[in-house]
Amino acid sequence: MHIASKAPCRVDLAGATLDIWPLYLFHESPVTVNFAVNRYTYCDIETHADPSIILRSKDLGLAEKFASLAELTAAKRYKLPVLALLTRYFAPETGFTMESLSEAPAGAGISGSSALMIATSTALNRLTGRGFSLEKIREVAQNVEAQVIRVPTGAQDYYPAMYGGISAIELTPAGIVRKALPVSANELNERFVLVYTGAPRNSGINNWEVMKGHIDGNTAIHRNFDKIAAIANLMRHALEKHDWDTVGSLMREEWSYRRKNIPGITTTQIDDLVAVARRAGSTGAKVCGAGGGGCVVFLVPPGKKAKVTAALQAAGTGVQILDAEVAPVGVRVKVTGAR
Repeated sequence: MHIASKAPCRVDLAGATLDIWPLYLFHESPVTVNFAVNRYTYCDIETHADPSIILRSKDLGLAEKFASLAELTAAKRYKLPVLALLTRYFAPETGFTMESLSEAPAGAGISGSSALMIATSTALNRLTGRGFSLEKIREVAQNVEAQVIRVPTGAQDYYPAMYGGISAIELTPAGIVRKALPVSANELNERFVLVYTGAPRNSGINNWEVMKGHIDGNTAIHRNFDKIAAIANLMRHALEKHDWDTVGSLMREEWSYRRKNIPGITTTQIDDLVAVARRAGSTGAKVCGAGGGGCVVFLVPPGKKAKVTAALQAAGTGVQILDAEVAPVGVRVKVTGAR
C-alpha cells in the first residue's frame, strides 16, 4: 500500500501570534489573515510485511529505523521528532517506510513544519483508518507540534495547509473558524514578492517570549496586540474590497507595532531589504511568522514586481527570491495498492 500526501506552506499578512491560545481571548474580534503558497511539504508511506518502521527526511538528510512500533514508542529521543511523534500517536498496526520532503527553506517562517504535520497526519489518518475530520487532524497536529517545540503553538499555520487559498482565521471563545476571502489568486500573485533572507529563525522562542510578556501583564505588549488585532480586521476588509493601497498601508502599520513587541523580530538585514524594496516601489512589507530571520513578504503594485525583485536580488548575498504563487487547494492524499 502506498500513500502520498502533499500540503502547501503559507504567508501571513496580519494578526499572527494572536492565534496562540489564550492570547486571542484577551482582544476584540481577533483574526489572522494569511494565504497558502505553492511551496509544498510531502509525506510518502509505503507499507511492508515486517513490523519495522523506517523514517526518512529527504530535505534534512536524516533517517532512523525502529524494529517495531513498540521500539519507537519506547525511544527517549528522535532524529525526526515530527514523524516519530505523529507515528506514535496514530499507532499504525503495520510496518512501513515514511519519507518526508519540505520545499520550505530551513527556518523560513512560512509554516513548513505545520504544513508537514498536516501532510503526515493526513497520510497516517488514511493508513490507520481513523476517519478523523480535517479539523480533528489539525487539533492532533497542533498538539503534537507543541510536544516537539516544547512551547505553545498557534492555530493559523495549519489552515492554509488544510484548505489552500486566501483566508481569514477567526479566533473566538467558541472555537476557530476559517473563512475563505473572495480575492483572486491571480491578482494576489501579481502583487507579492517572497524573499528568504538566508537566516533561519526559531519561531517557538520568539512567540514564547511575547506570550510570556502578555500573560505576565506587560501593558505595552497588550496594547500593541490590541492594535494588531484591529489592523488584522481592517486588512481582512481591505482585501474583501480589493483596496490594495489600504492593504499596503496596513502591512506597514502592522509591522511597526509587531517590532515593538520584541526587538529580535527584525534584523539589520531585514530592515535593509525593506528599505531597498520601498525605494523600488514596494508599498508594504513584513516578516513571515515570528521573524528574527526567515522570509519577508513584500506587497508591490501591478507592473512593479520585476523591479522590486531585481532590487532585492542585488541587495546582498544569501538573499533568495522564492518562486511562489497562491496555492488554491490544501492537502491532498493519493492511495494506491491494497492492504
